[in-house]
Amino acid sequence: MDNFMTSRQGWQKDISAGITVGVVAVPLAMAFAIASGVGPVYGLYTAIIAGILVSLFGGSTFQIAGPTGAFIPIVSGVMLAHGYEGLLVTTFLAGILLFLMSVLRVGRLIRFMPRAVTIGFTAGIAVVIFVDQLDELFGITFEKAPHFHENFLKLVTTLPEASLWPIMIAAIGFLTLWLLPKLPVKLPLLLMAMLVPTFVSLVIPGEVATIGSAYGGIPSGLPEFNWLAIDLDLIGTLLPSAFAIAFLGALESLLSGAVADGMAGTKMNPDKELFGQGLANVVVPFFGGIPATGAIARTAT
Repeated sequence: MDNFMTSRQGWQKDISAGITVGVVAVPLAMAFAIASGVGPVYGLYTAIIAGILVSLFGGSTFQIAGPTGAFIPIVSGVMLAHGYEGLLVTTFLAGILLFLMSVLRVGRLIRFMPRAVTIGFTAGIAVVIFVDQLDELFGITFEKAPHFHENFLKLVTTLPEASLWPIMIAAIGFLTLWLLPKLPVKLPLLLMAMLVPTFVSLVIPGEVATIGSAYGGIPSGLPEFNWLAIDLDLIGTLLPSAFAIAFLGALESLLSGAVADGMAGTKMNPDKELFGQGLANVVVPFFGGIPATGAIARTAT
């Protein structure tokens, strides 16, 4: 009976965590896709397919894969130079390179990564994500630039255009995070922090942009399989970008897995993790997806 109750409690926690991560990962994936210059639906497809493949075939217990902010400058550059079809081929090539890293056991080198690098990487990603959301917080819009400091300067110059209503909605989310742990009833914290402000924005009239209002509807069907239009003459041109995506993907996924290990007391298989990341990036382009990797923003959640 004790084993049954323990197992039941474990499943309840897993389901709660899965719902929370799903709710967090969906808008995050669409936001990264928009910032990369593609439609939000392609970020959604990437989060679904890559999330499933990396969870099944990766080497980390808690790794959640999908689009990430580290890819934005590379992806947007490929989109501008070679279009959407070129991006799909680049993602496929990056997956092949990740496969090679797994075969060559490059992932084992993570053992030699200093702890200070892991902490700095985590803090740096947190700062980038926080600053990248400030325009939404203040209800202002400007054309995003590829570099962090450029976006920050644009944010400062457009602050006089800030709107009070989005700030109030964000404040409600913050208060939810602060007050909910003080209640005697245990509820999924991050999930409630998203649901409560959303409900308030629906019942109280105000101007708050949503994914639907800003970018139109999201298809309800599953993504369709399509063959890639691979131009052999173009592969040499795309390889540098594919290598950059593979390198960043490997680095971010391994560091993210290492952070998860530190939080949960688990042990990642780094070479298996690179295999899962490679498989995801090979498969995702056939369904219209963009480059994916494990990310702390989803995994830590």
